[in-house]
Amino acid sequence: MTIEPLLIATRSSGKLRELRELFRTTGIAVMDLAEAGIDASAAEDDLENADTFEENALAKARYFARRAKRAVVADDSGLEVDALGGQPGVRSKRWSARPDLVGVALDAANNARLLEALADVTNRRARYVCVAAFVDGPSELACRGASSGVILDHPRGEGGFGYDPYFLSDELGKTFAEATVEEKEGVSHRGRAFRALIAAVRSRR
Repeated sequence: MTIEPLLIATRSSGKLRELRELFRTTGIAVMDLAEAGIDASAAEDDLENADTFEENALAKARYFARRAKRAVVADDSGLEVDALGGQPGVRSKRWSARPDLVGVALDAANNARLLEALADVTNRRARYVCVAAFVDGPSELACRGASSGVILDHPRGEGGFGYDPYFLSDELGKTFAEATVEEKEGVSHRGRAFRALIAAVRSRR
């Protein structure tokens, strides 16, 4: 089973930045969708319509593996808030119901809805969840990672993306937006999921 170079199937600049650093430390060569010459398609909008992170991550990995005809890694991740029954969960990126927004503007809309939903809530416990998937022809793997914390009323930090400025990590004692890339990667849901995935792939070579 070949694992080099791997195509990282994401169009999120934040995810790509974190994953490039993670794979750099493992010595595994990677490329992004732009480097692979894979232009955005309307079909990508329908890839994350399942009810679990596992199904969504594998759907993305399978789709891009077919298009690129090479080994692919993809992930689906989100924020689960206890007081909201696990929401926004797999809908984290689309929770604000603002398909017209992208990037920082979309993050702001999602965070605004989160704060509104928690306005009168004292239990702010939450966890980030990520499932990382690998597809190389018929070979498929999926690994899960999680990181716990609480949701703050006010943002802290300038780094990260998504809900990071409001997510106070139990292990770091700071928000993911205050953490360095290395600090966040060490305890984050995405770092844990991809490290487990890399180990699983290597064990099957």
